[in-house]
Amino acid sequence: MVALHRDEPRIVGPLPGPKSEAWLERDDRVMSPSYTRVYPLVVRRAKGAMIEDMDGNRFLDFTAGIAVTNVGHSHPMVVKAIERQSRRLIHMSGTDFYYEPQIRLAEHLARLAPGAEAKRVFFTNSGSESIEAAMKLARRHSGRPRVMAFFNAFHGRTYGALSLSASKPIHRKGFAPLVPEIHHARYGDLDSVRALLKTVCPPDELAAIFVEPIQGEGGYIVPEAGFLPGLRRLCDEHGVLLVLDEIQSGFGRTGKMFAAEHWGVAGDIICLAKGIANGLPLGAIVARASVMDWPRGSHASTFGGNPVACAAALASLKLIETKYLRNAQTRGAQLREGLEALGRRRSIIREVRGTGLMIGMEIQDDAGRPAPATRDEIIDAAFHRGLLLLPCGPSTVRFCPPLCLTRRQVEIGLELLDAAIGDVREADHDAATVRASL
Repeated sequence: MVALHRDEPRIVGPLPGPKSEAWLERDDRVMSPSYTRVYPLVVRRAKGAMIEDMDGNRFLDFTAGIAVTNVGHSHPMVVKAIERQSRRLIHMSGTDFYYEPQIRLAEHLARLAPGAEAKRVFFTNSGSESIEAAMKLARRHSGRPRVMAFFNAFHGRTYGALSLSASKPIHRKGFAPLVPEIHHARYGDLDSVRALLKTVCPPDELAAIFVEPIQGEGGYIVPEAGFLPGLRRLCDEHGVLLVLDEIQSGFGRTGKMFAAEHWGVAGDIICLAKGIANGLPLGAIVARASVMDWPRGSHASTFGGNPVACAAALASLKLIETKYLRNAQTRGAQLREGLEALGRRRSIIREVRGTGLMIGMEIQDDAGRPAPATRDEIIDAAFHRGLLLLPCGPSTVRFCPPLCLTRRQVEIGLELLDAAIGDVREADHDAATVRASL
């Protein structure tokens, strides 16, 4: 059989196959019911932008493990870095001791982060932990209690991150009370921010504004050109810290290392995770040195900045900077053009938006309303044809493939997506015919 990363999608039997079905049954007995599985994919192995399940079915991955494996699954350079480091040192806790990979990665991130001032880095294990650290730092540095975020934002599921998030009721239901003194404005609307500052959120009590340069879970929403620069000016006017959540949009995903660079905006604190280590658990906050002034012992993490994860991150960053940043721009343009062409033929597609390989395709019904059920049917139909997709927002299909995607893989993805939409439309037509005959 063709090497996995060079192969094309192939479905060898009904999904899920018998081996996958057996694992699904085992999973159902022991795993938390809170997990949100989109379709019954049980992964055996993955390479590049291709995935193989337990039954030998092969899929083209347009999810990258939720925008994580930016340089591709099991990239040989990342694997080599992990193997080499694991033979030397797996763990020693960077909050109490020192080791080379953590220091080297901190230096690299400090150089990459936009803005002229020197930077300092704190390492975490995940995006949620990065948000929590940024909130603690912002309040500690400013001495102010309030924080602002935006409707439809998603910043994570731990209590502080959840309190900032405002994308789905299910995320919050049953978990009150949340962290107090957090306000929400309308994303992309500076007047909404100003209104809060004039009514319920005194500017001199506001520590920070948390914002995704491009909203992720909210629907891959790209703001108007003046929003982020205007937010930067508002923060500077009132002495408020601007915290950029680049957890999903960072590390080349949008065709630049950080999405905020598209608008020439630098944050006072940047929150990072997902694509930083290509699948190993690692996150970070990068802050202006004058902001990261909390004292010894005020915040720490046993596993944050693990040496193996740092080695994987260093290898991933090298690949992104030298190769895949350019490829994200080229393949992203190809994918967006293909989706827009598909939208001209398929009235079900309301809008295509995004940049680089962070693209959303919004689905509508015949009356032009958001169609979440139809979106979900398209994703399921694509899975059965060998294309892996994920939802976001009320009715958006998200495209966040590995940045190593090839021209041919973009073409295949578009072909499979078109066929999946055709499957759904045909099923809708058949159902309407049956209803009419009753």
